[in-house]
Amino acid sequence: MRKLREMLHKELPLLMSLPAFLWEFYFLIIPIVVIAAYSLLVPGVKDGIALTTEHYLNLFSTSYAVIIFNSSLLALVTAVLTLIIAYPVAYYLAVRAKRFKNTLLVFLILPSWTSFIVQVYSWFYLLQKKGLISTVLYRIGLSGEYVSLLNGLGASTLGMVYCYLPFMVLPIFTVLDRMDNRLLEASADLGASWWQTMKHIVVPLSLSGVKIGLLLVMIPAFGEFAIPDLMGGVKRTYVGSVVMEKFMMYRSWHSGAAMVMVSIFIPLLIIALFSIARWWWELSSRGDA
Repeated sequence: MRKLREMLHKELPLLMSLPAFLWEFYFLIIPIVVIAAYSLLVPGVKDGIALTTEHYLNLFSTSYAVIIFNSSLLALVTAVLTLIIAYPVAYYLAVRAKRFKNTLLVFLILPSWTSFIVQVYSWFYLLQKKGLISTVLYRIGLSGEYVSLLNGLGASTLGMVYCYLPFMVLPIFTVLDRMDNRLLEASADLGASWWQTMKHIVVPLSLSGVKIGLLLVMIPAFGEFAIPDLMGGVKRTYVGSVVMEKFMMYRSWHSGAAMVMVSIFIPLLIIALFSIARWWWELSSRGDA
């Protein structure tokens, strides 16, 4: 009985994580496998299974290339801007903020408690013609007329950055919050400048959080369709909109599945390039040291 209790105590973390593993397996892994299979199957074959790459080859056209480029650009710009904004915020929360750390974290994640649609429509009041921003610009004389700030790449990017910012801040904050502050004190005692401390200590230790943040932002941002459609208008077409149309409107399951797999692969490719850049950063840091 004692050995059984010891074994249960030892394996308790694994047992507690089983529901999460099962949830991920049934609602993430299996759907991805099914979508991957649909992307390779020949439609309409009743006897046996026939595989084809035609659905992927159809994506190598100019129109799809433009759509993929638009989504890649939007996801990359969103990730870069959220990283630029999130890193100082995460650093301040983890290192500088003491008493008000938890309060500031609550204010940070508070907007994400509401639906993306609610958050996007709140920006309509600010950016629409005769909205708050347009009215202020007109009243102070910076604009000769009321202008709409919607229906453009800038509006789409603004909405994406606003909605996905917590997904970048929290992983970086988690890593920096676990960092031993004695490393910063030792660096200061040895005469290192703030920039040297950031380059050789803080940034290398936080790269794992940056990588997770990029994953959490780029992959959903690449396939996002609600924010670009509502705030960006119809001037640009994105992968998420095409996938939605193929599945919901045209019932083109195989072609839509191929587009879904592409929307998974391209952000992972960009993250792989980031890993290569991280490896180069580490090598250069060792060389400088």
